[in-house]
Amino acid sequence: MSLSGEDEAGAGRFAPSPSGDLHLGNLRTAVLAWLFARSTNRRFLVRVEDLDRVRPGAEQRQLADLAAIGLDWDGRVIHQSRRLRLYDEAIARLEQAGLTYECYCTRREILEATSAPHAPAGAYPGTCRGLTDEQRAERRASGRAPAIRLRASEEGFTVHDLLHGDFTGIVDDLVLRRNDGTPAYNLAVVVDDADQGIDQVVRGDDLLTSAPRQACLAHLLGLPEPVYAHVPLALNEEGKRLAKRDGAVTLGDQLALGHTAADVLGTIAVSLRLADPGEPVSPELLLDRWNPARLPRDPWVFTPAGEGIRQDTTRT
Repeated sequence: MSLSGEDEAGAGRFAPSPSGDLHLGNLRTAVLAWLFARSTNRRFLVRVEDLDRVRPGAEQRQLADLAAIGLDWDGRVIHQSRRLRLYDEAIARLEQAGLTYECYCTRREILEATSAPHAPAGAYPGTCRGLTDEQRAERRASGRAPAIRLRASEEGFTVHDLLHGDFTGIVDDLVLRRNDGTPAYNLAVVVDDADQGIDQVVRGDDLLTSAPRQACLAHLLGLPEPVYAHVPLALNEEGKRLAKRDGAVTLGDQLALGHTAADVLGTIAVSLRLADPGEPVSPELLLDRWNPARLPRDPWVFTPAGEGIRQDTTRT
């Protein structure tokens, strides 16, 4: 497979959570997802992942910011909160195949179990996997609502990433539906990507370890596995993930400082080595210059005070 992925009429996507404004790292990932999709003749879709915390007005500002820096998308914006039936149907298929079980563990119990000696790092230890009918009845009677977990049959799964190559990660008994009835993230994104025809997933490399779980789940549901490209994150000066507490890191912040949306796109382009500092750019110009093989592999360190980008960003 080429670094850019196969040229075909599938789709890529950007899927923000409407919990607040996008920061420049989020916008940079959106630009990359757009470039990967458009350069491979794919549609580019936007999906709002609103199953968890939603801040009023955040979605509208996020979409406005994407449009302000010149990104376009195809079709209407999809909302996860309106697709609950699809998630229920997927869980039902797994239940019918004997691939689920009820889990009554509290968050504290899980943390204590996974911190025990010899417990696989980050993996659910299967505490409720072997409960008898009587034990389940006792837990129900205590008032605990169960989560639904996958009865995983494989300890690991390998995916191919366009930037990282083959990556093998653990596949534990992940949650499919939380105990409050909300579909879990790993299930929802797998169902959504397949239903929307999304066959290219470009996102931050902090989510690389999630890819094997999601690809395995897609396999169990008989759904196609997408092409993955996990791109470098934006960091603050301390080497931590960029966050709103780091200063003027949103488009609105930058506009308040007197910069334009075009200036922000230019800053992102410089960080991707697709433009020189101060050079006017557009998404179309970046697409014309786009070569994923030259994408910087190190994180982008953004300094809101204007000290610059802590990596060699000279375009060559």
